[in-house]
Amino acid sequence: MRTVVVSNIVSLDGSYEGPGGDVMALNTDAAFDAYNLERIRAAGTVLLGRRSFEGFSSYWPHVADAPHDPGNRALDDVNRAIGRRYDALPKVVVSDGFVVPADNPWHGTTTVVPRADAAARIAAEKEHGRGDVLVFASRTTWNGLLDHGLVDEIHLMVGPRALPGGTPVFDRPTDLRLLGTRRFEGSDNVLLRYAVRR
Repeated sequence: MRTVVVSNIVSLDGSYEGPGGDVMALNTDAAFDAYNLERIRAAGTVLLGRRSFEGFSSYWPHVADAPHDPGNRALDDVNRAIGRRYDALPKVVVSDGFVVPADNPWHGTTTVVPRADAAARIAAEKEHGRGDVLVFASRTTWNGLLDHGLVDEIHLMVGPRALPGGTPVFDRPTDLRLLGTRRFEGSDNVLLRYAVRR
């Protein structure tokens, strides 16, 4: 059975994004990039909400095709590899009424599933295929899947910044069991890996 893994960066006070939806307020450093590459290499399917899909699909294909630029972290080997892996993987988007535009670079690798069908689709994904079902960002989507017992692990990279007034990463009480912690050389971010208690 495949594992559904949620991977997000959060502030020290548990915010998923800063006030006004500002995700750039989070400490997305080179350690964050390296861990994202680890996670996406272990994935067989990417699960996203509509808003995350729109942001990711307008960004990552351009990074994947960009020439190497060691002076620009966004275009280094790690980020270009993330972009290429995103391009190759099948994507499932949970949304009501969203249609992937024909000119979207991920049009051919994306399936849109209505919210009412999301739990059944993810349960089926867990039974078939290889690699993790990986959820980046997409807070509304994965918080909803917690109610159905479909999230297996939550990996939170905690940054050294508090963001009062930001959006909390959890929107419901959730019991977790610590699987491990990890520090990254040259980074003030700390990774906390949890299993969801059932």
